[in-house]
Amino acid sequence: MKRRDFIKKAGVTGTVGAVAASTLAAPAIAQERIDMVIVSTWPRDFPGLGTGAQRLAQRISDMTDGRIAVQYFAAKERVGAFDSFDEVASGNAQAYHAADYYWKGKHPGWAYFTSVPFGLTYTEINAWIRFGGGQALWDELAGEFGLKSVMAGNTGVQMGGWFNKEINTADDFKGLKMRIPGLGGDVLAKLGASPVSLPGGQIYENLVSGALDATEWVGPWNDSFMKFYEAAKYYYYPGMHEPGPVLALGMNASWWGKLSKTDQTIIEAAAAMENDVMMAEYMAKSGESLVKLINDQGVKLRKFNDDVYDSFGEAADEVFEGVRNHSPLAAKIHENFLAARADLGAWSKISDQAYVAQRNRVLGL
Repeated sequence: MKRRDFIKKAGVTGTVGAVAASTLAAPAIAQERIDMVIVSTWPRDFPGLGTGAQRLAQRISDMTDGRIAVQYFAAKERVGAFDSFDEVASGNAQAYHAADYYWKGKHPGWAYFTSVPFGLTYTEINAWIRFGGGQALWDELAGEFGLKSVMAGNTGVQMGGWFNKEINTADDFKGLKMRIPGLGGDVLAKLGASPVSLPGGQIYENLVSGALDATEWVGPWNDSFMKFYEAAKYYYYPGMHEPGPVLALGMNASWWGKLSKTDQTIIEAAAAMENDVMMAEYMAKSGESLVKLINDQGVKLRKFNDDVYDSFGEAADEVFEGVRNHSPLAAKIHENFLAARADLGAWSKISDQAYVAQRNRVLGL
């Protein structure tokens, strides 16, 4: 080959290569910063709930090297805790971190995607949402309000609550002013209690002042931090109202729909990781916190007796009947939930439950 021809061909090849390289690099160069404001229902730095939401916000930023620029606002820093829903649905913020049962006043179906009385445990609700049709129903409900929600945390089986007196019969709930949101509050209302829905940051002052006679919150780790033991000494278990409460990353649907599939997947992955990490943290810290509450703070641990629990069950049936009658979508969510609970509960009975019962029997736990 002549030198001149070689140079010409090399020049053409080099030009093509440069064009190809610039074309391949173009998407990376063209990627623009995406702003994401997350508001939450939790106080800043509140153990577990608040720190988990903050961790999620940081993780989304880290996984995109800051390309998704996340600004996180705790409750009251931008809007009030219970104003988070409207802030995101309106598009003023892109996402919230909350328990979706806070929005049951807008539609009772929201409660199922946090937790409902006699509902699903952590492993069960994960199975329902991911493989039992739960996410599709959640999408249908959230879509009616311009939202898209995914699981982004869980606290596990919650305690039954703090009371300033012993609970021996269902009649002991009559006239009781108790902070308990969601359908669990509706169950206690059937028993004559006066349920109150308050953000976490307002519970202690109302319990100490006597405005509340009782409260549920989460479990030993969070409850000891809140110092509820200063106002109520009777600590009951197990809670019938929240056996595996999901915390949601709820996003503005229009904003979500404009994201690339890559960015949607990154956000879903970050949320899924927090769903796992938060549950592990609660599992690790609840037992040791309960021991300290009993030994150091003089808390009296009590178990709801079977008669009280049977009363919870009867009242829950009445509440669920009201949900069914609300709307076709509410009925569809409930029926799907019932089928999942029967299937998952039957398997859990001969898997996790049977094993843990025998293990603890052998070990004397």
